[in-house]
Amino acid sequence: MSSTAVPQTNGTSSKQDRSKLIPFSSRLKEGRALAQDVWSIFNAANLPADCINLGQGYMNFAPPQWVRDAAEEALGSVATNHYSHPKGRIRLRQAIKNHYSPQLNRDLDVESEILVTSGANEGQYSVFVAFLEQGDEVIMFEPFFDQYLPSVTFNGGVPVYVPLHPPQHDGKHSSAEWSIDFDELRRAVTPRTKMIIVNTPHNPVGKVFTRAELEQIAAIAEEHNLLVMSDEVYDSLVFDDNEHVRIANLPGMWDRTVTVGSAGKMFAATGWRVGWLIGPASIIQPTLAATTRIVFCSNSPLQEAAAVGLEQAVKRGFLKEQLEQYTERRNILTAGFDRLGMKYTLPQGSYFVLLDISNLKWPEDYPFPESVQGRGRDFRACWFIAMEIGVSSIPVSEFYCEEHTSIGEAYARFAFCKDVDTLKQAVERLQKLKQYLA
Repeated sequence: MSSTAVPQTNGTSSKQDRSKLIPFSSRLKEGRALAQDVWSIFNAANLPADCINLGQGYMNFAPPQWVRDAAEEALGSVATNHYSHPKGRIRLRQAIKNHYSPQLNRDLDVESEILVTSGANEGQYSVFVAFLEQGDEVIMFEPFFDQYLPSVTFNGGVPVYVPLHPPQHDGKHSSAEWSIDFDELRRAVTPRTKMIIVNTPHNPVGKVFTRAELEQIAAIAEEHNLLVMSDEVYDSLVFDDNEHVRIANLPGMWDRTVTVGSAGKMFAATGWRVGWLIGPASIIQPTLAATTRIVFCSNSPLQEAAAVGLEQAVKRGFLKEQLEQYTERRNILTAGFDRLGMKYTLPQGSYFVLLDISNLKWPEDYPFPESVQGRGRDFRACWFIAMEIGVSSIPVSEFYCEEHTSIGEAYARFAFCKDVDTLKQAVERLQKLKQYLA
């Protein structure tokens, strides 16, 4: 054997670069799944150890004790530690029926009109699997929940973006003032449009779509035979006596609407990954076929706990009490912004406040990491606030297409799904922003 021969192992060269032998699917790039996303950039590991996390939308408190007790009881039973029916456990489907039938003005069928999913996100993904063909267009309002984009593109869909337009006047803003240009929406519809996503209450704006707005969306859906995905995971968090209108209740809309719900949002249990879909059999049954092949079934013991939550929520006064607690949390955070004299959008629903950071200034030579360079201005603003003030938030331009980034980069999203003491501490830290305001 020659001294210059390259050693061989199973017919391969030890000097060959084997780090990227198998090409990955282009759908990962199209769905922005490979890009360093906002959640990894603003991960706690990258921020000061004592930074207060008002960025990510999960709670720093536990679900109510009686719901946790139900989970523990379910874990102690044999049957609830094994597979559930792909439709969901019958107790939870019955609880969903009892809770939502009065709100949807119909007697829901637990066998054909309700589907339990592994979180609301997996339920939405399953709808896309069930209904999208290659090249079908899906209209989504910006800013959009970031999971919509990869979920659509992974299933051959083409996202079409219609921005909500923020108010331009000085002074306080309400999320109600973020408006839809319906001429713009109509222009977005083409012969390839298959679906429109409506998120009310809206993440991250906090907008609760009005009946008039939903009626116009419904008319467009009816005219062009569109499926409507109504993401209503924050339906239990609607403030100031605003009316939460379910688009499925509008004339003719039940037959083309799937309504999305979440135990995680309702019971402060985001890690449980229990959600549900409600709609006509013509939507639920194809989606059941999809979800059965994706996850087969959802977490059995926590389905039982979610069922107990829905069974007892009203009689315990839980939803009313929880809404009052979230109203207090919202008021603590917005009062802090008022003290600063900064503009923000007062949310009608959900648990986010958008702070206008367009007048925030920082030293020209501030050492920003490469991860926020070349992104919207809001990425640098949120990084600066996290590092210098000690409170993390999320840059809103992440929830826009590149063409509309300029709308989102004026805002940072702050979550108030935290305990009162944490919010008060965050508000005191945020007062140090005054020295950086133009």
